[in-house]
Amino acid sequence: MLTRDYDSSPSLVHERLRDTYGPVAPVDLLGVPVWLVLGYSEVREILGDQGGIWSKRLANWRDRAEGRIPPEWPLSPAFEVNSSAFQDGAPLRRVRDAWTSALAPFQDHTHVQSQALERAAKKYADDLITVLSEGSGTVGWADLSAQFARPLPLMVINRLLGFESAQGDDVFMDIWRMLDAGPDAAEATHRLLSSVVDLAVTKMRNPGQDFPSYMLAANPDFTVDEMARELIMLPVLTGDVTASLICNTIVEILVNPHVRASLNDGIIEETINRVALVNPPMANLTFRFPTVDVKMGRFVIAAGDPVMVSVAGAHADPAFGAAIDPHAIRSTRAHLAWGVGPHRCQGQRLATRITAIAVSRLFERFSRIRLALPADQLPWRPSPFLRALRSLPVQFELSQAHTPSGNAGSRPISQGRSQAPAPQHQEPPRSALWRFLQGLRRQ
Repeated sequence: MLTRDYDSSPSLVHERLRDTYGPVAPVDLLGVPVWLVLGYSEVREILGDQGGIWSKRLANWRDRAEGRIPPEWPLSPAFEVNSSAFQDGAPLRRVRDAWTSALAPFQDHTHVQSQALERAAKKYADDLITVLSEGSGTVGWADLSAQFARPLPLMVINRLLGFESAQGDDVFMDIWRMLDAGPDAAEATHRLLSSVVDLAVTKMRNPGQDFPSYMLAANPDFTVDEMARELIMLPVLTGDVTASLICNTIVEILVNPHVRASLNDGIIEETINRVALVNPPMANLTFRFPTVDVKMGRFVIAAGDPVMVSVAGAHADPAFGAAIDPHAIRSTRAHLAWGVGPHRCQGQRLATRITAIAVSRLFERFSRIRLALPADQLPWRPSPFLRALRSLPVQFELSQAHTPSGNAGSRPISQGRSQAPAPQHQEPPRSALWRFLQGLRRQ
């Protein structure tokens, strides 16, 4: 599951596995045997399980409970945070109800908090575009993953969490270090956990108009540890997934003329839905464990075996994908990119809105963008779960409406969007974060 072939073309690996084994295939994941479920109906059955057969609780992982998973297994840290992502039944519903309540003000466009967040997201997008293009004249080069798609959702999430500005910049940098899993990732993770614990304590004492405060209002019984475990999921999961969705959407627009037409027609959310179908950012989901032996496909999966459902594989299942028109502007909502059932993604509307703002602002500010590499040579991050680009190198040309010599009356290529704020209205750069982003431009 972590090979060069899989990184470059997972669809070919899925096709080979399907041809050999059917809808369920035995695979190796860094030395741990795992069942990979590729069939659309089988994936939907597992995700939609309400009867407790397909558990997310790590206590049901037989080999882990019996000490057969090596402590140095590289993916162990992803399973060590005992958050709602690894709960079932009543404990899961208790936490998810609070998530639903806390996200609602930011996902309901009629709510003042949602409107303020959207204005902030547009400003963050404009600020990032300004930084990556400054000093380039009208034509330049950029890595839209590192310089735009990855920082933007983290900026929005920092605002959701309610960090003070300076502390939020430090948290942003630690999230980045942790997600990159570099040599300083362990120290960054430790600092990040300490930061969210402090944040939980602060919001318990002095609630505000932010996500942690709304969670506590929905469930005042949360302990500090419970809150910290849930809060760290927001940047780790929502941030990286949204960044991947932004990149995948940009690539799809640049390589597919039918998708570019939908962008120019002003139906950006249809474009995003199509990308979620053809290239879902969460290609595979974390393990489920059957509580009883289950016959699936050609195999009997023993109780306690780790089972990884493949969203990307399910979308490529001929039983599902054969009926999809690849040229249609409007695509099916029956895809599984956001999950189904008790663990369905609760931040779908937020992720979609951030992506829509990011893509719209980018194609308004730039009159021309082209890939600096052939699409089939773009580098992907090695991950068994996420389908995310390691970098997205492009050459761009600034729109005349957004260059000093441009005609102020020029019409941007995307309809119905305001122009970028004038420099005198921008906040002063935040030292550590913006020096880091400016450093990326120089590199």
